[in-house]
This record gives sequence, structure tokens and C-alpha cells, in this order.
Amino acid sequence: MNTWPRLSATVIMGCILLITGCSSPDRQGAPGNKKEKTDMNMQEAAERADAMLDATFSAIKPEVNWAHGPTTAGSCDVSRRRTVMTIISKERRGSFLGVIERHWRSHGFRITEVNKSEKFPAIFAKTPDGFGISLTIGGGGQAFFEVATPCVTESEVADPTAKPNGPSYEDVYPVPRPNVRSEFWSSNDPLSETPKN
Repeated sequence: MNTWPRLSATVIMGCILLITGCSSPDRQGAPGNKKEKTDMNMQEAAERADAMLDATFSAIKPEVNWAHGPTTAGSCDVSRRRTVMTIISKERRGSFLGVIERHWRSHGFRITEVNKSEKFPAIFAKTPDGFGISLTIGGGGQAFFEVATPCVTESEVADPTAKPNGPSYEDVYPVPRPNVRSEFWSSNDPLSETPKN
């Protein structure tokens, strides 16, 4: 005689969804929810992601050198990536993240998570139309940006057209550690709380 309790179809489906569910859309920037599907196709969504990255990099003063990261496409979403090749010193990391967070907030992005780790800080945000965008600091203090689209109509996706402002490292994986020095971003001098007269 079977001693296992009978489980309802609802309980079984709930367990399956928990096991196979996507990661958090707010943290990972991935759509994770097909209800967010837009009228865009994958190429249009990738172009919007590129425009978001262009605007984000234009907000960084002084500018930093960057290279494209890999584009990945899922069943209905696309991710675009950029890797910063400028050395961001640990003394300037907080300022760098602050510039990005203020820029995203000023454009109506909702900050969904801030990782305040001293070594690997990160910011995750989401746009009103379901695009996820993130900045993470990885090994060697290298900054990585990623935009993940919501679920869109399947289509071919072309490579991004924006030209990196340094070596492209095309077909090089992994991209080298940051190797461009900036008088400002690479400085080991802490930023002064009050301007000097």
C-alpha cells in the first residue's frame, strides 16, 4: 500500500515552478516574466539596449575606455554587455558607482539592488518598460555593464554598431584586465569631501 500522501495538481505545479523558475528579474536584469513582452523584436530591443549603454557612458566624466562584451540571446530576450578597460581605483570606485546611480535615477530607472561590497560592489536597475541594467565590479576592479531586454519577438540580432574608444578585443575572450590609466579614475588619492580653496 502506498503511504505517500496524495498531492494536488496545484501543489505539484507549484513545486515545478519553484525548481525551474528564472532568477530574480530585478537583480539579474533578466526578464524572467513573459508578461513583460513588448511589441519590439530582438533587434529593436538590442538597439534600445545599445542606446541605454551609450547614454550611460556619456554620463561618465572624464570618459573611460571600454570594449564590447558578448551579446547573448535567449528564447525571447537579448543581453548586451560592455567592459571598462580603464582602471578604476578602489579609492574612486564609490564615486564611479555614484555617477552611474544618479544618471539612472535621473532617467526614471528604478534601482532594485545595491551591493555595497568593498571589493565587488554592484548596482542593479530596471526601466519602466522592463529593461534590466547593471554595473558590477569584478576581478581586478574591472567594471562590467549589462543590459537585459524584456521578452520580445524573436528575430535575428546584429552586432552593436557603436565603436569602442580603444582596442575592440574582438574575438578575444576573456577580455584583458583593465589596462588604461586615467588621471582621475585610476588615482589612488581619496576624493576630498570639501573642495580645496
